This record gives sequence, C-alpha cells and structure tokens, in this order.
Amino acid sequence: MGIARFEDIIAWQKSKELTLQIYSLFEASKDFGFKDQIQRASVSIMNNIAEGFERKSNKEFKQFLYIAKASCGEVRSMLIIAYELKKINISDYEALSTLSLEISKMLYGLITKL
Repeated sequence: MGIARFEDIIAWQKSKELTLQIYSLFEASKDFGFKDQIQRASVSIMNNIAEGFERKSNKEFKQFLYIAKASCGEVRSMLIIAYELKKINISDYEALSTLSLEISKMLYGLITKL
C-alpha cells in the first residue's frame, strides 16, 4: 500500500478529528450513558484502523476496516438521536454526520483496494 504508519492514513486522521470533536461537543453532557457510547463508538473507528494496520496482514486489516466502518454507522445513528433529543444543534449534527460519512466512504475505498 505504501503507507508506513497508520498515522499517515487519511481516514485515521479524519476519524481522530471526529473523535476530538465528539469529545468536545459532549464534554459537559450529564447523560453519561449516551456520552460514553458515542465517545466509545468514535474512538472505535480510529483504533480499529490503527489495530488492523498494525496486524500487517491485508486480510486482518480489511476485517478491522469493516469494524471501523460499522462504528461510523453507529456514530451517525447516535448523532441522529442526539439531534432529535436536542442534545446538539443542526449545524453540529450536519458537520459531524458529514465527516462520519466521509470517513465511511474512505474506509470502503481502502477495503476495496485490499
């Protein structure tokens, strides 16, 4: 693939940004169950990219990318609920949902190349 470190994978970089934004957005939330779940789902994206890459096997990397992609879906699902429950505003919902969808598309692209 020509990438030496998982930190150089654009999907990982964007998922790290998504995670930082989600942590920041829900930092003051008192709904600890919701907050914990959306934060863990966002971290799962970047960590599965990293872990899969470090396995040094395309088959295993692909499997971890599918898990990361599924976590993108979980984040988007939780963002919908967050918006509908008025935990976040429309601009935050749209920005984070769009970023999550962009990451999901990148992951699918990586999966098809492996």
